[in-house]
Amino acid sequence: MTSRIGVQIGKLTIGAGAPVAVQSMTNTDTSDHLATLQQVKKLASLGAEIVRVSVPDNPSADALQKITEASPVPIVADIHFRADLAIKSIQAGVHKLRLNPGNIRRAADIHRIAELAGKQGIPIRIGVNSGSVPGDLRDRYQGVNQDSMWAAAERHIQLLTETGFKDIVLSLKASDPMLTVKVNRKAAGECPYPLHLGVTEAGPRGTAGIRSAVAMGILLNENIGDTIRVSISGSPEPEPVAGWEILSSLDLRHRFVRIVSCPTCARTRLDVEVLALKVQKMVQGLELPVTIAVMGCEVNGPGEARDADMAVIGTPTGFLLWRNGKSLGNIPEEKLEERLIKELNNLERRALK
Repeated sequence: MTSRIGVQIGKLTIGAGAPVAVQSMTNTDTSDHLATLQQVKKLASLGAEIVRVSVPDNPSADALQKITEASPVPIVADIHFRADLAIKSIQAGVHKLRLNPGNIRRAADIHRIAELAGKQGIPIRIGVNSGSVPGDLRDRYQGVNQDSMWAAAERHIQLLTETGFKDIVLSLKASDPMLTVKVNRKAAGECPYPLHLGVTEAGPRGTAGIRSAVAMGILLNENIGDTIRVSISGSPEPEPVAGWEILSSLDLRHRFVRIVSCPTCARTRLDVEVLALKVQKMVQGLELPVTIAVMGCEVNGPGEARDADMAVIGTPTGFLLWRNGKSLGNIPEEKLEERLIKELNNLERRALK
């Protein structure tokens, strides 16, 4: 694999061996800077380290400066069709641009954007989607595949580099997870630019998470990918949570509480789903790289509890609470939530010391 160069997005470095960063995207009307900023801050609290906002019109571009200045994380302006909106976004001080080579094609427009972005030190992500590969490339390569998608990226790379522009990030996304894998493998071998991974049009929450985990899991395990986004239809709030779960599952990064819970069966002594979801809600956004196990019975419960920082186990005589591999004894059901909160606070205090 070609070694990745480093690109600076605000204060965040991607590529060059930096940790894989988690991205998300707002779905508010960008022209409403207050609503958009509120969502940016929420996504950041859930783990988004970079947030992209769509810029479809002039009012949206006009709102960018206020959004960017107050954002806790770097802001990426998502541009389609109109080069003038890219120019306005640069002037507003965004931290990065995303351009789609499928709908901004005039060389003069790309050169102008690159020259201005270069002067301002603003990186550009070339975002190739399988649904917007230029027609001439679809014809040349017999459809949408890794060759036509890479050709679209390569064409745009050339337009940018003709001006001396070097701060390039590349994404090649398809709704087919395995096409996403193939084209990113190709890009990793062909160019040195940081790669942003994602499965586009991945579907609603459950489907999107599975398809994204398949593609990203394969690629990240092959050391391909520098930033990720789990794209989900609807609210973007589950996106950074899912992204961190992928990174944690691959043992690449650990930032938030990890929940382990068993599947339910006839031996279950407690409502595992209800309790696991309750615990998950309690710890959402808590930056504490620990594991909490919620186990329904005594079969695997003690084993998981020994490996977890904290655990709740259902037994024939009630609920057992474990901490750091040791039993703290039975806890009455009516006091379980109160005790869990107390123990979580203890874990947090110890982690901060």
